[in-house]
Amino acid sequence: MAKRQFKAESKRLIDLMINSIYSKKEVFLRELLSNASDAIDKIYYKALTDENIEFNKDDYYIKISVDKEKRLLKVADTGIGMTKEELDKNLGVIARSGSYSFKMENEIEEGHEIIGQFGIGFYSAFMVADEVTVISKAFGSEQSHRWKSKGADGYSIDEFDKQEVGTEVILKIKENTEEENYDEFLEEYHLRSIVKRYSDYIRYPIKMDITTKKLKEGSEDEFEDLVEEQILNSMVPIWRRNKNELKEEDYENFYAEKRYGYDKPIKYIHVSADGLVSYNAILYIPEKIPFDYYTKEYEKGLELYSNGVLIMNKCPDLLPDYFSFVKGMVDSEDLSLNISREMLQSNRQVKLIAKNIKNKIRSELLNLLKNDREKYEIFYKSFGRQLKFGIYNEFGLNREDLQDLLMFYSSIEKKMVTLDEYISRMKEDQKYIYYASGESIEKIDKLPQIELISDKGYEILYLTDDVDEFAIGIMMNYKEKEFKSVSDSNLELADKEEEDEEDKSSKDLFKFMKDTLGEKVVDVRLSKRLKTHPVCLSSEGAVSIEMEKVLNNMPTDQSIVAKKVLEINRNHDVYKALKEAYEKDKDKLKSYTNLLYNQALLIEGLSIEDPLEFSNEICKLMI
Repeated sequence: MAKRQFKAESKRLIDLMINSIYSKKEVFLRELLSNASDAIDKIYYKALTDENIEFNKDDYYIKISVDKEKRLLKVADTGIGMTKEELDKNLGVIARSGSYSFKMENEIEEGHEIIGQFGIGFYSAFMVADEVTVISKAFGSEQSHRWKSKGADGYSIDEFDKQEVGTEVILKIKENTEEENYDEFLEEYHLRSIVKRYSDYIRYPIKMDITTKKLKEGSEDEFEDLVEEQILNSMVPIWRRNKNELKEEDYENFYAEKRYGYDKPIKYIHVSADGLVSYNAILYIPEKIPFDYYTKEYEKGLELYSNGVLIMNKCPDLLPDYFSFVKGMVDSEDLSLNISREMLQSNRQVKLIAKNIKNKIRSELLNLLKNDREKYEIFYKSFGRQLKFGIYNEFGLNREDLQDLLMFYSSIEKKMVTLDEYISRMKEDQKYIYYASGESIEKIDKLPQIELISDKGYEILYLTDDVDEFAIGIMMNYKEKEFKSVSDSNLELADKEEEDEEDKSSKDLFKFMKDTLGEKVVDVRLSKRLKTHPVCLSSEGAVSIEMEKVLNNMPTDQSIVAKKVLEINRNHDVYKALKEAYEKDKDKLKSYTNLLYNQALLIEGLSIEDPLEFSNEICKLMI
């Protein structure tokens, strides 16, 4: 049959798969075994929904076979199989997952687990194989087919004579090179060790013919080969094993085998609880943020089991939104097997488990913060935004759970600090927790508004996330210390008598400037914070200038405007020039006013309404 071509992007992905995605070649076997387990899961799911199908677990297994002479390694399963169309659709386009499609087509929400949803694991076989052949007969189909490929060049599909329903994946193992030993993937002992390391918890038996030496009858020194079929995996779920028997590697392998992520988890949490409700749980805090985490497609939730049998692949009710990054599973004997999604939402046991899990995650994160700061900061870099969103999202309802987990960059420490650490260093005369908002630490460092506060030796928290100021605004205070933006129009730092005296003498000047700018600002006044810079903007009311930028960058056309105040430095020569222009040349004062306002906008990272006019105003002053 004519060779078919992979999609162009698929060719690039095959090369990426072979050279980049997996650091260890041996994981190809884990991926194939997981796919085989998926195929049996699909039969099991059909049996749950079709009374005409019987599922006898003893009839379902995975078999590994080796032919050293021909350099062939085969992984066969008795699962659901694939039709010709499914072979073409699932294996002809990389990153298309047959398991994911099966889940979507059957609207599986609370049915059986379908773990192979990434669609790229199969192609890891090309890391060790020159050629991959897939022979499959689909459940309910009379005809079987063979898919064959040597990699990026393409693939072929033709009819084949296979009697039993299921799939065989046959790998032609590469020849050894100076850099790589591929013979080990044909050795029984090595294959057994890979299965034990990565796939010990797959719940269907993984069988393999193991060759041992047996002394020949009647002989004292002659041996013969004895071939016995052995089951390589324990099939005992990791969460039912004694914690003392498990190593860190076991938890990491379970994380990989369950496809919770392709990273290495920062922390795992193994819970065995007895009380009002009994349950076992294994929870993971990932290191890296999933690629779809901030999209509508991302589904939060933990796998939920009842006495070892999966009830729901992702139960969202077990996690609050702000801990939606946590992966893992929960198994409880107190839950009914036939519980529905609607019943779960009101189930007392589920609510109690969820509450305990939430408290456990928070406790473990606090321990990580206290005892392994470096790891916590890696975690926070990935998911700190979610914690802050958790405070803002429900109007501060969750602040007690989350506020001690927050971190911000410190102007004094030059690193991330907690709110508690900030409080512990506050000066005796310091009334507020000061913060400054901006796009980056470097840009905030240059803000004119931080000058006076920095000179007083007060620590400033730098807020660089778009959600930061909204979260701080909802919190309002921490341990009875109020938050105060350096851009707040009322910092309460200036000398009151000096301020009143200057305000009286500048009243008419600033009224003229305010009239010139119109509705662009709510006021023009002398600054209480500037020392060397001539001008800055501050804000009044609930919406800050940084909030204005964030809100107006959203897809909806909101046209949010902060109440801006133009502040002038009384100690700068610009102030003297303004007073002089007010006395002698009102037109020049208008130019000065517009220039200073636009300069202040640029400092804040805001757009100038008319760049051409701004340029012309500068040129006028130069002539």
